Amino acid sequence: MLNLSSKARFQSRSIGVFSIACVMSLMVAMPVAAADTNTLGFVVRDWFTSVFNSKFLDECPEGLTMANDEIWWRGLSKEERATVTENGLIQSLARQFITPRRGPNGEHVCHDPTSVIDPPMKVVEGKYSYGANLDGDTDGSPTPKTCSHGNFTHPDDGTPGIDNQMYRLLGCIYGWRRGGLPEANAHEGRGTSGLGMILIEVSGITDPRNSDDVIVTFYRSIDQFALDGSGRPLPYSSYNIDMKDGKPRYNDSLKGAIKDGVLTTARGDVRLPFYGNYNFMHPIIRDMGLKLEIAPDGATANGMITGYYNMDEFLYYNGGMTGHVSGGDNCPSMYVAAHELADGYPDPDTGQCTHLSSAFEIGTYAAFVIHPDEKKKITKR
Repeated sequence: MLNLSSKARFQSRSIGVFSIACVMSLMVAMPVAAADTNTLGFVVRDWFTSVFNSKFLDECPEGLTMANDEIWWRGLSKEERATVTENGLIQSLARQFITPRRGPNGEHVCHDPTSVIDPPMKVVEGKYSYGANLDGDTDGSPTPKTCSHGNFTHPDDGTPGIDNQMYRLLGCIYGWRRGGLPEANAHEGRGTSGLGMILIEVSGITDPRNSDDVIVTFYRSIDQFALDGSGRPLPYSSYNIDMKDGKPRYNDSLKGAIKDGVLTTARGDVRLPFYGNYNFMHPIIRDMGLKLEIAPDGATANGMITGYYNMDEFLYYNGGMTGHVSGGDNCPSMYVAAHELADGYPDPDTGQCTHLSSAFEIGTYAAFVIHPDEKKKITKR
């Protein structure tokens, strides 16, 4: 059972707003209790990898992992270090094009992470994590679609069997802890570029607070965020979905239900658009589930997406500039650790798991999800 963290954990982030996306002809949001509501609309603004950070780094008893830049300069003599950094005047960000070329023949170690052998990466050894029990057991034993792995306990309610190997991989990396630069940079890039914007449409609503059988569909927006005077997205704005050859480019759906204002979906494979740190990807999150907690007044909703994230796609994403320069990690040791920790979907030939159990905190704003046929109707009025 997926459990949300307390609202206090989300207060430092932009919290999404929930909408009733009906009465398209009037383009006016109806109150949350409206009897004839049948569709809900969301645009995802906030997407953060869920990590549990204790106050005194208890989850990382050996400290944080060594960054690529440190490995690079520790491999130089004092004289070489002084020369190539101009006695420290050339800082780490400006060294980004030379520090990864540590391979024996000058290979870029993020592009070729097997070209060197770095010190083992420090990974989470703690007991607690946010996320969900994805494989149905509490001891981490292998199953037909999982590899053996350690489980966590949910820090808020003590639920056992939490699967979150992505957190285990990233939790002892300085830049990937809460508020770190890689995700902050990705978050800002999505907000200013409008790339990779996820739309969520919930249909089949009979009661916006309690509906037993709904369909949750995921699209991509081709419009940028509509912003208010403070730079935050305006709730109840309209967003057109991305189309290709007359069909939505993204349109995977999950069954779900709303109970006491909490939307929970069944699990299934969902392909989503994703933009961050100058990379655009189309990850398929396997066994993905969504849970959104809707405020009583219907104005806000925050929640969590859980599932198995493709390991190779994440390693590709992390190999970009922000990951290895500002993130505080190094690609060769992360490559090794990711393969050791991967717990989902074994390769049928090698038995090596190819996915990492993961959890992502999301925040949404109210949105009218505009389909091409609806746009034509509105234009004719």
